[in-house]
Amino acid sequence: MANMKITLVKSLAGRKADHIATAKSLGLKKINDVTVQPDNACTAGKIAKIGYLVTVEEA
Repeated sequence: MANMKITLVKSLAGRKADHIATAKSLGLKKINDVTVQPDNACTAGKIAKIGYLVTVEEA
């Protein structure tokens, strides 16, 4: 299964609580944090919710 490299590019300060929780569930806490997640429906849903905060690449 393919993986996705997710990078937090915008701050979580002042965001909705559920958007912060979604970022933390992906393992993103600070700007420029990077995590590798599996490319599945669950991860895609999380990225769709906070897509304006992250960049996504294939890993």
